[in-house]
Amino acid sequence: MADHYDVLGVSRDASADEIKKAYRKLARELHPDVNPGADASERFKEVTHAYDVLSDPEQRQRYDLGDAGGFGGGGGAGFSGFGDIFDSFFGGGAQRGPRSRRERGQDALLRVEVDLEEVIFGTHRDLEVDTAVLCETCNGSCCQPGTDPVTCDVCRGTGQIQRTVRSLLGNVMTASPCGTCRGYGTVIPHPCLTCGGQGRVRAHRTVPVDIPAGVDSGLRLQMPGSGEVGQAGGPNGDLFLEISVRPNEDFSRNGDDILCTLEVPMTDAILGAETTVPALDGDVDVELRPGVQSGEILTVKGRGITRLRGSGRGDLRIGIQVVTPTKLDHKERELIQRFAKGRKQHGPQLAHFHQGLFSKLRDRFLG
Repeated sequence: MADHYDVLGVSRDASADEIKKAYRKLARELHPDVNPGADASERFKEVTHAYDVLSDPEQRQRYDLGDAGGFGGGGGAGFSGFGDIFDSFFGGGAQRGPRSRRERGQDALLRVEVDLEEVIFGTHRDLEVDTAVLCETCNGSCCQPGTDPVTCDVCRGTGQIQRTVRSLLGNVMTASPCGTCRGYGTVIPHPCLTCGGQGRVRAHRTVPVDIPAGVDSGLRLQMPGSGEVGQAGGPNGDLFLEISVRPNEDFSRNGDDILCTLEVPMTDAILGAETTVPALDGDVDVELRPGVQSGEILTVKGRGITRLRGSGRGDLRIGIQVVTPTKLDHKERELIQRFAKGRKQHGPQLAHFHQGLFSKLRDRFLG
């Protein structure tokens, strides 16, 4: 049997794309519709069989290791006879009838970035995916239009070759996948030129995705049937989306709560004030009581993130940071000094340890 690499005119370390290009070039030259000669027809079958073996990574590996049939043919490695004997006794690799060409497509994983404000209510994306889609020329049949697979004349459609192996235990009947049809029971004399007899091609397609509210970085969403189409028009695999939430300069997240820090001038902290906080989902009116202190947390109920599982929303938690002025003019300094004398207060001193204050600070800066 001629070497498959020589048949296609490629080196033994040729890539899958190089093998595919070589096959397409030869198939166009030798196809019976183009070259009706008997020699060309035999050559076309030889080229097609070589491509069937080398285009399948598993079968190519077995061929490179010495299995000349490409898939369990006779002339394999020196221990294949013993392997068949063990298979016959222990059921390893047993196959009943021909196997289907249709295979489930592989799953795909995409990483999707969303903004924190999109997490509150969820968002929509139209994702561009480079994947395997059904071949429109053959519609997954793997054959050229107007042609069909034909029954393998070697295994007569069973997909298996039976043979007797002589061993120390006597003659043992074994069965292995047919090397001509690769266990399918049929061969494709006229493979589709568009997909190379695979029933699928690589293409870009748009996948609409509704990302639910409440997702967080690292979460994976599964979209059944949105992955790549299988060989020979087999069912699609699944598409998995891994979510990544972009950091926000002003807001952070703690579970379903949204955290932020509000800087308050000293005078507003002393006298109290009303202000508006531009939250992620709209403005929030906040009232500061007179004497509000740094580290206090104001909670606005129901203005956080919509819960992924369950109902309702988390809260908006606003940490207060009182800003002390660092530059005063002469008049301002006199006013502060008069105010301090009038208060008759003690200087800086230790206070009783207050765990609650540190808990609030930890939640605000580390939560």
